[in-house]
Formats: sequence, C-alpha cells, structure tokens
Amino acid sequence: MSMARAILLTLVLSLAAAGLAAWGGATYAMHQARAAQEPLHAVLHEELELSPDQSAKIEGLEAAYAQRRGALEAQMRQANVELAGALSQDHAYTPRVQQAVDHFHAAMGELQKQTILHVLAMRAVLTPAQTEVFDRTVAKALVQSPA
Repeated sequence: MSMARAILLTLVLSLAAAGLAAWGGATYAMHQARAAQEPLHAVLHEELELSPDQSAKIEGLEAAYAQRRGALEAQMRQANVELAGALSQDHAYTPRVQQAVDHFHAAMGELQKQTILHVLAMRAVLTPAQTEVFDRTVAKALVQSPA
C-alpha cells in the first residue's frame, strides 16, 4: 500500500470514528434526559387525576418545552458535528476541539436548566396534595442512576 493510500485510509477511519463518537455522545445524553422524564409524565397523566383546566395548562407547558428541548437537542447534535470535524482534522485536544466540547456542554446545561424550569412550571399548576406525589417522583427520578 502506498503512503498516500495509508494516509487517506487513516484520515477516513479517523473521521468515521470521530463521527461515531460524537453521534453516540449526543444520543446517550438525549436518551438519558428523556428517560428521566418518563416516570414524571406517567404520574402527571395517570395518577394525579388532573382537572380539565390543569390538563390544558400542562399540555401548553409541555408543547412549549418540547420546542425548546428540540432546539437545544439540535444544538447538541451540531456541537457533535463540530467536534467530529475538529477531531478528524486536528487529532489532538486543540482549541477547536475545546470549543466544540464547550458548545455541547453549554447546550446540555441549558437543556438541564430548561427542564428544571419546566418541572417547576408544571408543579405550580398542581394542588398541594398533587405536589406531594409529584415531588416524590421528581426526587426519585433525580437520584436514580442512569441505566
């Protein structure tokens, strides 16, 4: 195999590995965020016996949050594309790699902040008795280790 072919093969394999790692990281982070919300969603819609007014308010909150979450998840995916590109070209922890990592962390941090604000907004719609069940579910979801 010629030297040019070896270099090209190394470059292609590096790009593929970087892309796979970036995709895997984003997929894992988004899966974990959604998995943590599943018990809360079940409690809200199956156990708390929401009034029609509460249901309407929570549906509105969920629709708005879904838009914000989607935009932030898109930012996380874009940051991973940037990371894959930087890693495939630089092959070292360069300022470009750090910038892509920082971009991902900023989007992930904002997603966590928006999720907390969303949970608190839904809590504000509930009665005191409902908040007891809701709060226990939130606490349990926060302390469970990711699968």
